[in-house]
Amino acid sequence: QLDQIIIHQQVELLEAILGTESSSKYEIKNPLGQRVYFAVEENGCFDRRLCAPIRAFTIRIADNAGREVIRVIRPLRCNSCCFPCFLQEV
Repeated sequence: QLDQIIIHQQVELLEAILGTESSSKYEIKNPLGQRVYFAVEENGCFDRRLCAPIRAFTIRIADNAGREVIRVIRPLRCNSCCFPCFLQEV
């Protein structure tokens, strides 16, 4: 059981130097700092650049053995990401 988690985003060196954004990766740790899960965000480069905060994505959360334990899906909820018309949902 976990009563608290700590989430750390992993930033790739090339991403930091060039200022580009790639698919996000996260380590999910327990209060002792031990990694208990690993998460990867899946979406397209076009989505990240054009629709940044309202982009559609799928986040797959896996345990340390690599087995997927949770999948979070957020579809794009508007006809145009330049003119959002609905609140986002996951």
